[in-house]
Amino acid sequence: MQPKKKVRVAVTGYGVIGKRVAEAVGLQSDLVLAGVADVVADWRLAVAVEKGFRVFGATAPAAAAMRAAGIEVSGEVLDLLGAADIVVDCTPKNIAATNIEAYRKLGLKFIVQGGEKHAVTGHSFVADSSYETAIGRQSTRVVSCNTTSIVRTLTALKQAGLLHNARGTLLRRATDPWESHETGIMNTLVPEPSIPSHQGPDAQSVDPDLDVVTMAVKVPETLGHLHFWNVRMTRTAGKEEVLDAFRASSRIALVRGDNGLKALNSIKEWMLDIGRPHGDLYEVALWADMLTVQGDELFYAYMVDNQAIVIPETIDAIRALAGDETDAAASIWATNAALGIGSLSGSGPPTPRVDP
Repeated sequence: MQPKKKVRVAVTGYGVIGKRVAEAVGLQSDLVLAGVADVVADWRLAVAVEKGFRVFGATAPAAAAMRAAGIEVSGEVLDLLGAADIVVDCTPKNIAATNIEAYRKLGLKFIVQGGEKHAVTGHSFVADSSYETAIGRQSTRVVSCNTTSIVRTLTALKQAGLLHNARGTLLRRATDPWESHETGIMNTLVPEPSIPSHQGPDAQSVDPDLDVVTMAVKVPETLGHLHFWNVRMTRTAGKEEVLDAFRASSRIALVRGDNGLKALNSIKEWMLDIGRPHGDLYEVALWADMLTVQGDELFYAYMVDNQAIVIPETIDAIRALAGDETDAAASIWATNAALGIGSLSGSGPPTPRVDP
């Protein structure tokens, strides 16, 4: 019997998300990284070569600049795309929308990130909610970090029959840590000018049945996002029943402030101490001891790692488009096991938890 052929994955854009996607693809037994492409010729691409990744210039001038910088170049982007079955476009906002014509001409399946509009692919992805509808499609959009967390947590409540509607306030990090010397805000808070903020409607692009409204404010820090939620449940429920609903999701980690994990920095330090690559928190870190139930009203808060939460979702999206794995739970389990997140059955690597 011939072994199943691995899905060949190209990554265009080797930045905050692209490098993490490339690393995660390399950890999957059913996927193989065809290579990465970018326009820059700096330390990031030199590191990619050191990791054993094939590097391609996104343009001819980019390839020439890489060679001039001493970076080993395997070719240009069309060479990479010709060696791939699926491309994950991790280029900056609005650039992917200009790249998709080339992907379509080549007959390539493709994934874009949450900075692009839903209309670019006509499908938005979070594994817990929309895996099945992505199976075999030519393309999908992995939604933003904040939207991913919203869909994960509300889907957990919905699957437990507890969700009626949800209202959330998001405190958004100002910029990515690696470029905080260039962008971001200082000594101010900047509210998103419309209510709902864009994350609520974006969550509805994944699940139109969600009754959700969001407000957001940009804050002067770069560690991650902080969400506060007020949920009207379908009925009166106890705190433990609600916690059990969240525990049912392998990608929600229940943490406790009274155990020392009181803030974003302590959770980030925890991820570094347990050896997560880049200190990445793939899960939603939800404070179990803060969670409060008053009749049919639920209040809770959680942390979102903007650099990491979409990585497992992207891996699952690759499998869904490839069409070989039609079971969402099986894909989630495989991704979790490879990244050290945990498993739905509880038999795989344990999800980091401080909830007793």
